[in-house]
Amino acid sequence: MKEFKELGINKTILKSINDQGFDEPTDIQRETIPAILKGKDVIASSPTGSGKTLAFACPIIDSVKKGQGVQAIVITPTRELALQVTDALKTFSKYKKLMVTTIYGGVSINPQIRDLKRTEVVVGTPGRVLDHLQRGTMHLDSIKVAVLDEADRMLDMGFIDDVNKILSQCPRQRQTLLYSATITNDISGIANRYMKQPEKVLLEEYVDPKKLKQFYYNVDGSKKFSLLVHIMKQETASLSMVFCNTRRCVDFVARNLNKQGFDAMAIHGGHSQAKRTRTMDKFHDDKADVLVCTDVAARGLHIENVSHVYNYDIPRESKQYIHRIGRTARAGERGKAINLLSDRDFGNFDRVLRDNDVNIIKKDLPQFKRAGIGRRKKKNKKRRHRNNRRKKSKRNKNNYFNRYL
Repeated sequence: MKEFKELGINKTILKSINDQGFDEPTDIQRETIPAILKGKDVIASSPTGSGKTLAFACPIIDSVKKGQGVQAIVITPTRELALQVTDALKTFSKYKKLMVTTIYGGVSINPQIRDLKRTEVVVGTPGRVLDHLQRGTMHLDSIKVAVLDEADRMLDMGFIDDVNKILSQCPRQRQTLLYSATITNDISGIANRYMKQPEKVLLEEYVDPKKLKQFYYNVDGSKKFSLLVHIMKQETASLSMVFCNTRRCVDFVARNLNKQGFDAMAIHGGHSQAKRTRTMDKFHDDKADVLVCTDVAARGLHIENVSHVYNYDIPRESKQYIHRIGRTARAGERGKAINLLSDRDFGNFDRVLRDNDVNIIKKDLPQFKRAGIGRRKKKNKKRRHRNNRRKKSKRNKNNYFNRYL
């Protein structure tokens, strides 16, 4: 705790840090908290899981007063990240008893409207924040601290106009903190427009390249799932993430991994918020050790101790490859990124190699058995006949299995 005290953090927050059992600050905390506590605007390059939430919690807890309306706002790209940030802010502010409200789409807006009448801190996604502003159910004229968390991903997802509209409604005399894994021209543009002489903290890549091994296999598309099962059974993993490019593929892989004896869970944008939340709760409670997901669903998820990343599909956008493999080999731990290439992946893989400084080693295809693929249970005869008539014009669903084997 000595190092935390030396950063200038107040006793209330130090007490909550001690309750969490944190021994020493992370690099991003050491580099940013002193400047933040002096009231300076800060731009920091920082990936998910680096400890940045505590850094921006400090000025929020310091400056916000109970019962004086919304005084701090944290904007995040995804619902999952918003919920994680909310939990952290509640934890660090528990001795001050601030009310923190999470607002995001996909759920009823009425409970949010009720909570906003008595909250001091808002954590939300751009679309729903803007919705409340347009409805007049939230006002930002008392904002003291505004935080953009994972700003590059927000811009990648097309939220730049929403972010501009939100920040333009905040008072000029405020503190603005911006966190981004990469500092792009768009990020610099936002900083120039809305920040006052910000201090830049650019840390080295959080993933240790010396401890991350990257491999790829060339495999026939019909044997890809069988190869995945074979490799996963051979590898000793703590937690694994399997990335697919489509929701259908995520569901297919997760369902059939479970049939092969793995504790796998699927998460993608097609699931309701309640289901996504239950999935992540189970994963964090160690009730599953494989998470199968799309890039969009994985954005902002803070998952520790991931030892293996499997790219069942190579991402269409080359920079997403870096985001994916950045889930492992963190904080001094070793990790592996394993890529499965069939014919449809070669174009995407070429872009990954061309656009990124990565060393991916080709591995010889091992001998492996074909894994059984489970079909959905057949419906009773009457219902099956009725459904067949309704779906007469649709393609045979067997094509779907052939695509993702």
